[in-house]
Amino acid sequence: MSDRERPRLKEIQYVALGASDLDRSLSFYQGDLGLALNSTAPGWAFLDTGAVTLCLSEQLGQSIDRSVGATEVVFTVDDIDQAHRSLRDLGVEFDADPHPAAEIEWAANFRDPDGHRLTIFGPNRSE
Repeated sequence: MSDRERPRLKEIQYVALGASDLDRSLSFYQGDLGLALNSTAPGWAFLDTGAVTLCLSEQLGQSIDRSVGATEVVFTVDDIDQAHRSLRDLGVEFDADPHPAAEIEWAANFRDPDGHRLTIFGPNRSE
C-alpha cells in the first residue's frame, strides 16, 4: 500500500473504558478524580480531560474480556506528591507510592472501580 492510499490518522479524540456500573464509575471519576462531566447518553458518560474525552461505556463493561490486552490511562499532574496525597485522602488506593518513571517525572498507579489501570504522572515538587 502506498503512502497515498494509507489513511492519515490524527490525534486521539476519545478513549473509552468499560464500566460495569456507570453510576459507581462516575462517582469515582467525578468525585474522587475531579473530572467534569461533558455529557451523557444511554449507557455512556463523557468526561473532560482536556484534549482527549474519556468515555465510560456500560456496553464495553459488559463485553470486556479481562484477559485481552493491557491498558493504562495516564493523567498529568503538576505535583505528584500533592496529587497522590489528595487522592489517597479521598480513598483512592494506590498500587505503589510515587516512584521515578522518567528522568524528571514521577508516576503512581491505581485502579478504577472496574480494575482499569490509571496513573498520575508529573514532577516531584517536594524533592
